[in-house]
Amino acid sequence: MRRRELLAGLGSVGVLAGAGVVALNGLPTLDDTATNGDLETTDSGDGDGQGDRVTVETIDAPGSEAGEVTVPSTEQATFVDFFGTWCPPCVEQMPALYEANERVGDRVRFMSVTTEPVGDTISEQEVVDWWEEHDGNWLLGTDPRAELAARYLAGGYPSAVAIDAAGRVQWSDAGVKTADELVDGIERALESDE
Repeated sequence: MRRRELLAGLGSVGVLAGAGVVALNGLPTLDDTATNGDLETTDSGDGDGQGDRVTVETIDAPGSEAGEVTVPSTEQATFVDFFGTWCPPCVEQMPALYEANERVGDRVRFMSVTTEPVGDTISEQEVVDWWEEHDGNWLLGTDPRAELAARYLAGGYPSAVAIDAAGRVQWSDAGVKTADELVDGIERALESDE
């Protein structure tokens, strides 16, 4: 009898773990593809990329104002860095992000987004304090329901994605990157817009 209970318990753990993965990442579709660290997305709208846009709340912090933005932007290429305040590699990534932002200027909507439950288990002020401590000075957003991350997160944290104005992913990768690697990825999205 104990063996049966053990097997049932192990099966339940597997089901719960699988449900957690689906809750965080969504169900895979036949259209989901990933090649060489690059993420390709499919459009759920009329072919112009409009169906893939997500509204992200922004935080009042250095380089950022409280409000909302649509990601990706319909007016210019968008670069998104996914980070967590709990993530040591995300701290390591900040100087390269700072340099990349300085180099691309206003040619791209440059932003960092956290999927942490801001206002629940972490306060907005804690996120702002982390941001200031690590010299963030560009648009800062929150994605507490992980809608944006479900579409664009390339793997672990940190993760970055460059999307052209038509909503097509031109570059996406996870892990700590140099400023040159980030700018090269952003340039792909900028060149696609020309």
